[in-house]
Amino acid sequence: MPETFPAASPEYFRTPDPDALCPASSTHKPRILILYGSARDVSYSRFLAHEARRLLEHFGCEVRVYDPRGLPLPDEAPVSHPKVQELRELSQWSEGQVWVSPERHGAMTGIMKAQIDWIPLALGSIRPTQGKTLAVMEVSGGSQSFNAVNQMRILGRWMRMITIPNQSSVAKAYQEFDADGRMKASSYYDRVVDVCEELVKFTLLTRDASAYLTDRYSERKEDAEKLENRVKLKSV
Repeated sequence: MPETFPAASPEYFRTPDPDALCPASSTHKPRILILYGSARDVSYSRFLAHEARRLLEHFGCEVRVYDPRGLPLPDEAPVSHPKVQELRELSQWSEGQVWVSPERHGAMTGIMKAQIDWIPLALGSIRPTQGKTLAVMEVSGGSQSFNAVNQMRILGRWMRMITIPNQSSVAKAYQEFDADGRMKASSYYDRVVDVCEELVKFTLLTRDASAYLTDRYSERKEDAEKLENRVKLKSV
């Protein structure tokens, strides 16, 4: 006998379709947004962000780097604030993102978290982060640590992003950049190249199928119930 699902609504089931994962490929350059978590004049997270920008542009991407200076704290200003609007529009524009944070007191910085907090899960019918790829990197002043990248991974999952397996953690960052803010040759630099290359590959692989990848049973069911309730209210 066929299986039954008494706890489910089978009319909203969708058997995964391999053909839907291979739609016609977009021809524009992958669009990548980079966020970094420091407002210092000499900022190693900003240096690393721009090192990633150069690599991503070399790999064929269109890249925007958001400057967090002037962004208010979450709930300190209305969403109409120009820096908030800029951030949200860039997030919506992007197909993939890179988050680069210093590690401070064993965690990502408040500046990094504030940027992520200003990007909502949903803006009406638009989801500014869902289905987009994400790479995470951190810099630290001492020995190598992974606290910040681990926290950003959690946030990436919460924001329903496709966080790539690779990541970068640059220890003693003050030793890894020259006077012009360029990263020196090292195993740390090699890992940054790996991360950028992998992000481009995952973005190319998923960007045309992101809507299908994030099409969920629970949301199909919820949308149908909302529509049914609206119809009932109109008929009253």
